Amino acid sequence: MTKTIFTNGAIYTFDAGQPIVEAVVVENGRILDTGSHQEMILQWGRTGSNIVDLQGKMVTPGLIDSHLHLSGVAFNFLDLNLTGVKTKREMLDKIREKANTVAPGQWLIGMGWDENLFTEGNIPTIEDLDHAAPHCPVYLKRICHHAFLVNSKALEMSQYHQSNPVPTGGTVILDTKTKKPTGLLLESASQLITKYIPERTYQELKDGLKLAMQFAVKKGLTSVHTNDPAYLGGLDSTYKMYDELINHEGQGLRCNLLIDYPYLDQLKERGMFAGFGNEKLQIGAIKIFADGAFGRRTALLSEPYNDQPGQYGDAMYDQETLYQVIKEIRAHSMPLAVHTIGDMALENILDILDQFPRVKYRDRIIHTSLVREDLIQRLRDQSRIADIQPRFVVGDYPWVLERVGEKREQYLYAWKTLLSSGVLCAGGSDAPIEPVDPLLGIHAAVTRRTPGDTHEGWNAKEKLSMQEAVKLFTVGGAYATNEENHKGSISRGKFADFSVYSNNLFTMDHPDELLNTEIEMTIIDGEIKYKK
Repeated sequence: MTKTIFTNGAIYTFDAGQPIVEAVVVENGRILDTGSHQEMILQWGRTGSNIVDLQGKMVTPGLIDSHLHLSGVAFNFLDLNLTGVKTKREMLDKIREKANTVAPGQWLIGMGWDENLFTEGNIPTIEDLDHAAPHCPVYLKRICHHAFLVNSKALEMSQYHQSNPVPTGGTVILDTKTKKPTGLLLESASQLITKYIPERTYQELKDGLKLAMQFAVKKGLTSVHTNDPAYLGGLDSTYKMYDELINHEGQGLRCNLLIDYPYLDQLKERGMFAGFGNEKLQIGAIKIFADGAFGRRTALLSEPYNDQPGQYGDAMYDQETLYQVIKEIRAHSMPLAVHTIGDMALENILDILDQFPRVKYRDRIIHTSLVREDLIQRLRDQSRIADIQPRFVVGDYPWVLERVGEKREQYLYAWKTLLSSGVLCAGGSDAPIEPVDPLLGIHAAVTRRTPGDTHEGWNAKEKLSMQEAVKLFTVGGAYATNEENHKGSISRGKFADFSVYSNNLFTMDHPDELLNTEIEMTIIDGEIKYKK
């Protein structure tokens, strides 16, 4: 097979043997050699090799997102995307515009609204929504997926009545004067509505997923670790969709599938286990939730919430049940991927994990948002990895300080401390909760502030260097799936996955230059899958 020489670049390999090279030689999707332009052309260029001129651009190992939901990104293409909306009026204008394309009685689904971003106005009322979309039922998920807005048509089509029992853990918010629904539903109250929303067809979901994968590649991602079965029709439908797109239709993005705990028995029946699949598509860890989120004070803390004394948050399982769940996962020799935001949730998980032997693949502690010194020492175990989302500082500050208080801030999103303590860390976006774009994640890790802000950063001592931040999304991402011998650095024998940038991230005068940096090329398996 013809060799390809990617040359004339500032290629940062993250390989200690040759940290910076000018050229990489690729054959059969693997890296054959690296070195200077002159050496590589002299040694490999006379055998009819393809030459790709990188025009002096910066290159790193292919970017990896260690935790997102490609299905959610797909819905952003299929549904109304309200991410980043800044005012109530803008939100209602977008709803009105979308409603004009929706037939009477057809559901208008949207997601991504966040009233914390509003510079003007409050959450739309049910009357506002009725006025914007009078002819169709409206169902809008908040960015956190823990709160939802509906209009009167949605309540009508869902046969809602105030005497209807609300699912445990859910709340229908009522107007204090009229005692009628305001249109705001919390947590499991959404089930009153969702069971009446027609499911999307397999082909609709697949078309959306294809767009999401292409979008990820455009943002420089070569691999993602994605959690989707609950949104793509279950285990079989999810695996089939990814298999068709990746292995049969040539979508280049490498995907590691996190599988939710309720599908564990199906995995067993089908003989699927961690690593099942091939170099492009693999089954990953079993996903569970240990607690909730800071926003609604459901993240489980060891000390009460600063702004609600007596409230500690919610454990998703009592310890005995959690032990049995992990025992069952370990019986299948599967690693765990556990949503853990509060420090008590982390302690509970580590207490149980310490009772079980390690498996071949690392356990992933997803989010690791609030820690303590004693827990950091326990996370140093090299069979564990902290799966962190740097953009959470943008979404959560400053209000999160009201939740945890200033005393605990030193251990909030304490990435520098984790890395300095020897904890393995990988970087992700949790898209669609935060943007897919890894450059925005890197910016958040380096600045710890919202783009456009000028302060020194929230809890600034936890800011990462540019190299540490980029390694989260390369080296770290490879460690999360035990693929450090195959990806994460530009080294001989590894996958030929590279990301090419319009600016050099390591020679920037100011990290805000990241915001004007674009992906020039995304190369997967030695093939250019995206070019600007």
